[in-house]
Amino acid sequence: MSSTDAVFKFLDAAESAIIDLETSLTAIPALAPESGGDGEWKKAEVLERWLRAKGLTNIEHFDAPDARVSAGKRPNLVATIKGREPGARLWIMAHTDVVPEGDRGQWQTDPFQAVIKGGKIYGRGVEDNQQGLVSSVMAALALLDAKLVPEHDVKLLFVADEEFGSVYGIQYLLANATLFAKDDLIIIPDGGKPDGSEINTAEKNICWLKVRTTGKQCHASVPDDGANPFLANCDLAVRLHDMETEVFTDRSPLFSPDRSTITPTKKEANVPNINTVPAEDIFYLDMRVLPQYKVKLVVAEAGKRARLVEAKYGVTVNLEVVMENESPPTPLDTPVVGLLRSAIKATCGIDARPIGIGGGTVGAYLRNAGFDCVVWSTQDETMHAPNEYTKIANIIGDAKVFARLMLRQA
Repeated sequence: MSSTDAVFKFLDAAESAIIDLETSLTAIPALAPESGGDGEWKKAEVLERWLRAKGLTNIEHFDAPDARVSAGKRPNLVATIKGREPGARLWIMAHTDVVPEGDRGQWQTDPFQAVIKGGKIYGRGVEDNQQGLVSSVMAALALLDAKLVPEHDVKLLFVADEEFGSVYGIQYLLANATLFAKDDLIIIPDGGKPDGSEINTAEKNICWLKVRTTGKQCHASVPDDGANPFLANCDLAVRLHDMETEVFTDRSPLFSPDRSTITPTKKEANVPNINTVPAEDIFYLDMRVLPQYKVKLVVAEAGKRARLVEAKYGVTVNLEVVMENESPPTPLDTPVVGLLRSAIKATCGIDARPIGIGGGTVGAYLRNAGFDCVVWSTQDETMHAPNEYTKIANIIGDAKVFARLMLRQA
């Protein structure tokens, strides 16, 4: 029996182990303090005990201090299968935190009790990101079961705090630990399509912009006595949105939509009554711009347009960057892209294509630090929704792809 056949035989019979691990992890609401939770520590303890019991015993901690949680720290674990010789290591990175369940009335099952129905596992976190976690673990266990030693080290990385900015997760690791090498292969199984046909190699640059406009309050019956910041902001919102078609006009088939998007979103309340012109008005924009446009450039253009509105309406506009994240794309000719495409083709018969996304992942932090990475898995993208689920078949299929990569048999 070939090594691939031995690994696939193990994975095809792994359903009970998959359900066991998913069930154990789902039972622990690993919520961040921002969501009223106590972090991921208890979940990481369960995971580590489970891994050690199955033979994955080379586990290191790189925990981030956090006084807000009872453990005083947020867990970041690395489980290693040693390879035969030095070389480009394979990292598969999943996060252990989850988002709150939301309106329980929208759930057909208890969100923190894994329920198996029709080949699917239901529960909060079962797909985001336990599917990627479990599939990487099962691939590693398949190698152990077949007594196969990979050519180079395999590293399973389980990080905290992905849902709230990764300050205690990958950002902490990049700042405080030397884990990655330039030639490492890094895969993040935290997004994908139902057929596994898309590999995320790029993200749009993200900027959330707060627009605070100050004018002069007056009675609405005599608007000329004041300076209306709400009216000014209505004009400014359109001007800022128009930057899409007037300045940042490039298109890229890698993304959908294929353009930069500059979208007014949230609006704060100003005055409680209808017949008063407010003294202040605040709104926000969610800007997702193609990687060739730096956030600084976009904000500068927004400032130019704000000055025009100030002059027109006699108001003062202040622009505040609430959040920004930008990163270069992973080059399509980098080894991790080619090897993953080959492994998907050999396992699933699919020609996966590189794509870019508008949303943000931990991949942006890695790319900014100079480490090429990709985001890939096979999933229905039920994350953050009520009745979140993962397909057991997807976990097994993804594990087969990861096992091929571990053995460099793509």
